[in-house]
Order: sequence, then structure tokens, then C-alpha cells
Amino acid sequence: MESVYKVIELVGSSPESWEDAARKAVETAARSVKNMRVAEVKDLDMKIEDGKVVAYRAKVAVSFKYEV
Repeated sequence: MESVYKVIELVGSSPESWEDAARKAVETAARSVKNMRVAEVKDLDMKIEDGKVVAYRAKVAVSFKYEV
């Protein structure tokens, strides 16, 4: 049986770490996106205010399987 997958991009943010930002993005999306299979971290950056890092951001590509 063949499968079809869609890939979406998410951006998670955390004041703690990039890992936490990526996890939050996936866990938040999982509330409404079903059958997620793979998440790939595509990009990492930081939000800076007054010369200090205030948030870590992770751009994540997530694939999910279409239900037939």
C-alpha cells in the first residue's frame, strides 16, 4: 500500500533552549495534526533584546501521513 505525506514548517520558541523550542513546536502541532511521523530541525536562531538572548527559536519541518 502506498502512502502520501505532507510536510509543514513550524517555528517553536523557548526562553530555555533550542531543544525545548523544537519540542514545543512539535507537541503543540500534535494537538491538531494527526499521524505525524518525522520532524527535522531546519534552522536555529535566537531573539536578542538589549544585547541579551531572550528566546531560542527552532524551525522544524514535520511530515504527517494523509489518512485514506
